[in-house]
Amino acid sequence: MEGPHHRTSPPDGTTRRTALGLIAGAPLLAACSGVQQSLSQFSSGNQDLPAGQQQQPQAVGTGQVKIGLILPLSASGNAGLASQSMRNAAEMALAEFQNPNIQLLIKDDGGSPQGAAQGTQQALSEGAEIILGPLFAGSVPATAQLTRPRGTSVIAFSTDSSVAGHGVYLLSFLPESDINRIVDYSAGIGKRSFAAMVPDNAYGNVVEAAFKQAVGRKNGRVIAFEKYGADRATPARTVAQALGQADALLIADDGDSVVATADALTTAGANLRNIQLLGTGLWDNPRVFASPVLQGGLYAAPDPSGFRSFAGRYRAKYGGEPVRTATLAYDAVALMAALARTQGAQRFAPETLTNPSGFAGIDGLFRFRSDGTNERGLAVMKVASGGGTPVAGSPKSFGA
Repeated sequence: MEGPHHRTSPPDGTTRRTALGLIAGAPLLAACSGVQQSLSQFSSGNQDLPAGQQQQPQAVGTGQVKIGLILPLSASGNAGLASQSMRNAAEMALAEFQNPNIQLLIKDDGGSPQGAAQGTQQALSEGAEIILGPLFAGSVPATAQLTRPRGTSVIAFSTDSSVAGHGVYLLSFLPESDINRIVDYSAGIGKRSFAAMVPDNAYGNVVEAAFKQAVGRKNGRVIAFEKYGADRATPARTVAQALGQADALLIADDGDSVVATADALTTAGANLRNIQLLGTGLWDNPRVFASPVLQGGLYAAPDPSGFRSFAGRYRAKYGGEPVRTATLAYDAVALMAALARTQGAQRFAPETLTNPSGFAGIDGLFRFRSDGTNERGLAVMKVASGGGTPVAGSPKSFGA
């Protein structure tokens, strides 16, 4: 949870399309055959605990394979709320997977590296074979310091790629996947000259590297690339002057900032209707859909049908809306249950986790790279006043 975060569009629908599988020739790992199974056997935990009071450890499930789940459940503000939603989703995955042979050892790290170390040590001493979490980049090294000497893998939820590697895999929405997908699609429809405006922060730095690499890989040209802070007007003027030479413009930021950047470009004299606008999954935002100048813009994001299905089931159980990142916890637990069922003693080995065929989860296809980052199979969506509409579906398998 570093920098802008993906996707807050309102969910709807209750289609139960939640299978998580090994792709391309390996057996399907059905995560949802037990959808009808009651969730009542699982404690929902200390839902109303005040922020700052660390929650007691909790074991959920009765399987023989123990999985540590470390989240900042007692952290204040949005972090604590998101963690509660992710914990609910993790328990939901356990209940929907038919007779899973896993037990979740849930630990509250309080949002601190010290808490993460304590929770990790507790989970390992209780027999955890793999750790899911932490959520914050600052806490991941504290966990990894304890797991690496034991050869225990970690699947963390941070969006900061710098903490990945050496047995730490990130199951999160990484901006690199968004950029690669939207640039590849744009090149496929004939776009060759690109301009970009991105925020001058850690997220913008990641986008810059991925964007320039992706454009170069497609033999395209970067005509203009500008970063902005509080002042958008100066970089907007520079980009606006160069747009006559470009046929696509990337604006990579969250919803409110995308609208503000587009307005700054318009003020600087750019006619954004004459160029193909491009964005990331952060564009999945009501502010973007309501902006007249962003209509027709293209962005990469998971196919929304998976989240709508998940959110419908979540609402039916918990009576509220899941955070967008709740699917990460669901997919992590469903994957653990599936691997425990099918992969024997090698269930959590690096070669199992980095299967190049990947896995299918709530948000579509994903796979872990050996460097700990991930790649996702994303759809391409078009901005319309009623929301995003798909123009290219997510892939059904990864290319070689």
